Amino acid sequence: MLSAKTLFQEILDNDESYRLFCSIAASGEAQGGWENARIAALVPEGRRELAPRIVRHGADEDKHGRIFNALLKKRGLPPVEVPPETDYTMLLEQQGIGLAHSRLRGEERLTERDIITYLAHSRITEQRASEQMQLLRRYFADHPDIGRAVKMISNDEDNHLAYCHEELLALAREGHGRTIQRIMRECALAEIRVYRDVSLAVMANMGRILGWSRPRAAVLAAGIHAVYAYERLVGWRRMVTLEMPERRNALGSPAVPEHEYA
Repeated sequence: MLSAKTLFQEILDNDESYRLFCSIAASGEAQGGWENARIAALVPEGRRELAPRIVRHGADEDKHGRIFNALLKKRGLPPVEVPPETDYTMLLEQQGIGLAHSRLRGEERLTERDIITYLAHSRITEQRASEQMQLLRRYFADHPDIGRAVKMISNDEDNHLAYCHEELLALAREGHGRTIQRIMRECALAEIRVYRDVSLAVMANMGRILGWSRPRAAVLAAGIHAVYAYERLVGWRRMVTLEMPERRNALGSPAVPEHEYA
């Protein structure tokens, strides 16, 4: 029977598909770490109180990248080059979502509007990350190889999502509500397209590695398109709501070192 659990299990059981899975994840997390580090360095003077939380966000992402690389090393596997069509972060930037890397490589201070854009973009992508890690946690929390890492990363992603909610609500109270809603809607609609395209590309690469039949590949592709259709119609709305999280000041303490979860 084809299910999310059996699909992930098949990917985890094969060295080459596991290698691709961890490499894609490590690359995306490392990119997120760099982005947050640069944003923290360029925070405008009027928002310097945000810098420690942005630093913590970036430190978590860097940690996740190292963990995925450590999972590869544990199995004696080197990372593989990430196919560009599976590079979620790069494709989002190409769609004009978030802050341009050319801007982050410079030394000019960001504006308040840039900070709103960063937080709105993060609100969308952290929703996706939180949901994906909750799915993995549901099926693999007790897995001998990846269970502890999955639980730790899932907890971090929930913290990141809570942080975005709390910071955006504070900005909305300052009068930025309409701007936040407009940017979140634009980001959400672009993200679901990119997520669909990346999902199709990842499944195509996994299918080649694992030798999936054409009917099986077609069923998986149809499922991805069905998810996109739902998200395009109504599902995107879950990404643009804001509510005060149960976890307050979720990034107010230093990151937990990854060796505690090795």
